[in-house]
Amino acid sequence: MPLIRLQNIHLSYGEQPLLDGVDFTVEPGERVALLGRNGEGKSTLLKIIAGEVAVDDGEVSGVDSLRIAKLQQDVPRNLSGSVERVAADGLGEVGALIAEYHRVAADCEDDEAMSRLATLQSRIEALDGWRLEQRVSEVLSRLQLPAEAEVSTLSGGLARRVLLARALVTDPQLLLLDEPSNHLDIESIQWLEEFLLGSGLTLIFVTHDRAFLRRLATRIVDIDRGRLTSWPGDYDLYLQRKQAALEAEEKRQAEFDRKLAIEEAWIRQGIKARRTRNEGRVRALKKLREERRRRRDQPGRARIAANESAERSGKVVVEAENLAFSYDGEPVFRDFSTTILRGDRVGIIGPNGCGKSTLVRVLLGELSPDAGKLKLGTRLRIAYFDQLRQSLDPGKTALENVAGGSDSVTINGKSRHVISYLQDFLFSPRRARAPITRLSGGETNRLLLAKLFARPSNLLVLDEPTNDLDIETLELLEELLADYQGTVLLISHDREFIDRVATSSLVFESPGRIREYVGGYSDWLRQRPEPRSEAGSKQPAARRKAAPAPRKLSYKDQRELDALPETIEKLEDRQAEIHERMSDPAFYQQSRELIASEQAALAEIESALEKAYQRWEELDQMAGR
Repeated sequence: MPLIRLQNIHLSYGEQPLLDGVDFTVEPGERVALLGRNGEGKSTLLKIIAGEVAVDDGEVSGVDSLRIAKLQQDVPRNLSGSVERVAADGLGEVGALIAEYHRVAADCEDDEAMSRLATLQSRIEALDGWRLEQRVSEVLSRLQLPAEAEVSTLSGGLARRVLLARALVTDPQLLLLDEPSNHLDIESIQWLEEFLLGSGLTLIFVTHDRAFLRRLATRIVDIDRGRLTSWPGDYDLYLQRKQAALEAEEKRQAEFDRKLAIEEAWIRQGIKARRTRNEGRVRALKKLREERRRRRDQPGRARIAANESAERSGKVVVEAENLAFSYDGEPVFRDFSTTILRGDRVGIIGPNGCGKSTLVRVLLGELSPDAGKLKLGTRLRIAYFDQLRQSLDPGKTALENVAGGSDSVTINGKSRHVISYLQDFLFSPRRARAPITRLSGGETNRLLLAKLFARPSNLLVLDEPTNDLDIETLELLEELLADYQGTVLLISHDREFIDRVATSSLVFESPGRIREYVGGYSDWLRQRPEPRSEAGSKQPAARRKAAPAPRKLSYKDQRELDALPETIEKLEDRQAEIHERMSDPAFYQQSRELIASEQAALAEIESALEKAYQRWEELDQMAGR
């Protein structure tokens, strides 16, 4: 039985409906990813399910009797108190009573306080509060959080984990996540992935992090021009089928437009045609006109182009030898050497607070190193993507922020009207003239990109450019950076973005130590040294000793190894068949029994595939390949 069901939901905030006759169901145990462009209604749909937004029309069933928790997108600036107290806030009235009980108990010195304590205890017991308090302790232990720590002193990743604890103490049947990986470092993102995968929770989440999406989603729901389409999990398959669906839509619309043009030409043929015209044909034309009026065409695609009119930099952009830098007596890095050449795209990887932005400032000569030698190349023209958005003036419009007092910008030697230029970044003329305080997070980031790429440059510095960008814009930015003829310094926690952009990576692997690797994030994982435990080098040596020596496989094992590729191929074919059936929007309109049967079959196949791959790897290692 579905946990929730949305039927024929309508919601409008402007001329075009945000949600137009939407149907949506979620089964227990599903992890549903909501995808779509910025502004298509993903966060709004989460708010409808959470009961925070009322719909104009339609039926929302199941949510009233459901325990729903929501992990908010950003950590509130005024969040304070102990970890235990903030987590207990998720219990609502009971949490407040327990917190007051502990406060009164700490100062219980008179009869009035004793009386208050007795009253609080009675109310807590009536609400089963002590059992719920135990749940808070269990959740904090599960999330590896220090109960007594002050939340305001924690890192962004740990503070987000406290908010997750506050959501989980209610023992939710459904957890809603809106961009859960935003502003988290890679280690925190991976921790969150592992926790959610092992939790068994039913999830609905919005994310632009494709690695996070690939690991978690069991189904993808696409929001496009007010309509929802459901696709089975496999993100790459979704991309293929979504593209095929858009191409089929283009063909249908082209045929429709051709037919409409023919009918419009017929109706304008003059007196003779009007005397003999078929009234049914006239009514059909009116219907075609109305259908065309109501049609919502595919939205435009961002067209990002960097302004590379600056002259080329020298071949060597940065040359650093044995650099060291400290902050308040604490070393940020030491003994660091690197050479960055023109055309390099350097990813900078490390946990929040390790000094990634500081490293960039030192490399560009904005901060003086404590030790070592630094040499900058010639003819550098640097353009910065500002993580904190400090380069935008909140008192000005988007248009004024990009072009100042001018009505044009010069891109690669050609003058363009600033409105036309901003349309390449998906700003309508009305939005371009709006104060930037009214822009969404995604629009603000697109505006930063527009401002960045309007400047002539041969060295781009991108500090967390991916936050709040939709996936399509991310992919376009990746394409632009791949073709950029200058040099790129990139700080990001988006693993796939780093993989697609970086030609080399500087990684903060331990306090004060930076190592350089060829390639992006995945390449670093393959190349990095074996992690050392407290036992030092003994443990890796023990592992090497314990590893089985290559040996000749038995006849039975060799037969099994030879047969596994065909077995895996058949399982993958069956998996693809089920994915294809589940990608049909009508699939989720069938009976619950049929849906459950298909989902069970898919789970069985995926389990068999995992075992087959594990056995293949095991036999392969035994054979010493």
